[in-house]
Amino acid sequence: MNLAVFLFFFFIFMSKETRVSANSELRALMDMKASLDPEDKYLSSWTINGNPCDGYFEGVACNDEGQVANVSLQGKGLNGKLSPAITGLKHLTGLYLHYNSLYGEIPKEIANLKVLTDLYLNVNNLTGEIPPEIGSMENLQVLQLCYNQFTGSIPTQLGSLKKLNVLALQSNQLTGAIPASLGDMSVLMRLDLSFNSLFGSIPTKLADGPLLEVLDVRNNSLSGNVPLALKRLSEGFLYQNNLGLCGSGFMNLKACNVSDSINPSRPEPFGPGSTGLSTREIPETANLQLPCNQTYCSSKSRSHHQASVVVGTVIVTVALSAIGILTFTQYRRRKQKLGSSLEISDSRLSTDQAKGVCRKNGSPLISLEYSNGWDPLADGKNLSGHAQDVFQSFMFNLNEVETATQYFSEVNLLGKSNYSATYKGILRDGSVVAIKSINKTSCKSEEAEFLKGLNILTSLRHENLVRLRGFCCSKGRGECFLIYDFVPNGNLLQYLDVKDGDGCVLEWSTRVSIVKGIAKGIEYLHGYKVNKPALIHQNITAEKVLLDQRCYPLLADSGLQNLLTNDIVFSALKASAAMGYLAPEYATTGRFTDKSDVYAFGVIVFQVLSGKREVTNLVRLGGDSCRFQDYIDPSLHGRFFEYEAAKLARIAWLCTHESPIERPSMEAIVQELGNCSSCL
Repeated sequence: MNLAVFLFFFFIFMSKETRVSANSELRALMDMKASLDPEDKYLSSWTINGNPCDGYFEGVACNDEGQVANVSLQGKGLNGKLSPAITGLKHLTGLYLHYNSLYGEIPKEIANLKVLTDLYLNVNNLTGEIPPEIGSMENLQVLQLCYNQFTGSIPTQLGSLKKLNVLALQSNQLTGAIPASLGDMSVLMRLDLSFNSLFGSIPTKLADGPLLEVLDVRNNSLSGNVPLALKRLSEGFLYQNNLGLCGSGFMNLKACNVSDSINPSRPEPFGPGSTGLSTREIPETANLQLPCNQTYCSSKSRSHHQASVVVGTVIVTVALSAIGILTFTQYRRRKQKLGSSLEISDSRLSTDQAKGVCRKNGSPLISLEYSNGWDPLADGKNLSGHAQDVFQSFMFNLNEVETATQYFSEVNLLGKSNYSATYKGILRDGSVVAIKSINKTSCKSEEAEFLKGLNILTSLRHENLVRLRGFCCSKGRGECFLIYDFVPNGNLLQYLDVKDGDGCVLEWSTRVSIVKGIAKGIEYLHGYKVNKPALIHQNITAEKVLLDQRCYPLLADSGLQNLLTNDIVFSALKASAAMGYLAPEYATTGRFTDKSDVYAFGVIVFQVLSGKREVTNLVRLGGDSCRFQDYIDPSLHGRFFEYEAAKLARIAWLCTHESPIERPSMEAIVQELGNCSSCL
């Protein structure tokens, strides 16, 4: 009987505590609303009589325990401040307020969100200094504060964030030196400090970060010797427009002399031997000590030290008391963490392990959009164990896609076709991607066939193919999203029919490089020299040839036809035929072979040589191998090698032969291009 009474009162107590917790979260959200949206324009769905977990509070998601786990309000037009009341959301794991017009300072109370993993405050108008208290947020994995107006120095306390993968502070007004303590973040993969006013040297400790892949310090006032360890980052180390930097083995950096030898582990932004500086001129993060030879300085330092000891003692006493009170509460709530979040070990991870953690923790948001309908990846059906593992490494969730594209903003729209739309996006690790959205009605209706096509896409790996980063299938939206690396210089079509003087005329060496790269990409698809099934592209055009920052060619949409319905594929082919890329035998056979791709490649070579989009006449008159000079792009002004031009013209003529039997294989073409020493 006593046990029953005990259980009765226990459950009453627990029920009451749950209601109190829910009420406190509701009050916190309403306080946040008043601060974030003072005119009640955007958060009208947040009401004092509502339930944050019933699905009607816009941008709010809860965990399985009915606690607010994520607030996702990116790109909503919010023009208020971030309220200290946010500390009431004790179970918050993700806060996404980027792409708004928030102003004011970050409240230091935000550090009380101890389970927060993602903090996105980038692209706002926030001011003040970065609160050093953020360094106590032990579970933080992504900290995005870029594109604001933060001032002051980078807090050394950020080095305590042992689970941080991404730190983005670019495009602010930060000053001071780069803290060496940032090198203590053992799983840090991307650090962006560009476009600030930082000075001093790059700490060696930071350069030695075991998992560091990207360090961007462009457009600062850094100086001193660049640590040799950064050479391993290759193109991941960006350092332009820091006139004081020097070092050997780095392109565009001068060699260092004795005066440049600043100790990178202790940044000295004023250079060795500098004296007579006021303490006001030295940033906190410089970690410097002034020459202390005078009596005044010594006594001031001593008295300051004594005061610090007294204050420190008081703080420690209060903190220990608070910890004692909180320990029991934390023990009871230990099982209330968001179920989908994963812990990252404090020990050093391998690069592959860290990437795996990053992918699985892409975003802990609980997806509320799923209902009945299309879901080809549900429960891993139709997948072998190996295929399931492969797909898992490629899978994104809908929130990541929406966040990357700012909810498919028109500003990010790169282009549309009759079956897809492509958006530029930025992933949580800061990398830029192109996201192709394909409607369910354009995809193969048989899920087994769709999965087979998706498997082909994930298997393609070549330096001349646009890399597939991942995919997302949303049955709620009825769309499939393909996430590719973003290729910055547009497509080859944009460089055709360019008027002389426009500044976009491709040099001869670049044109030869483009032809060779396309050929190698197609050769890979056709299955030569690799243990893989042959794949026909079927839709090679100048528009499908993308150029990166070095004008290196990458073939897009390889294998995409394996995902699409026949009518969509046929519709795309009609457009290719109108531009002259479709081989003549298709009209009679209705079939594609590797020689169909060869024909399209030949048309592209004619386009590269002539600089024109319309080359139908050149294809028809391809027999005259001695008159290539008549159609070489006049914008080159004769700056080309005739031997190379003749060889490319002959390859183009052979590839566009009416009879597919007479066309060479891509293997033979690549070999022919390689035999020309100046084509390498």
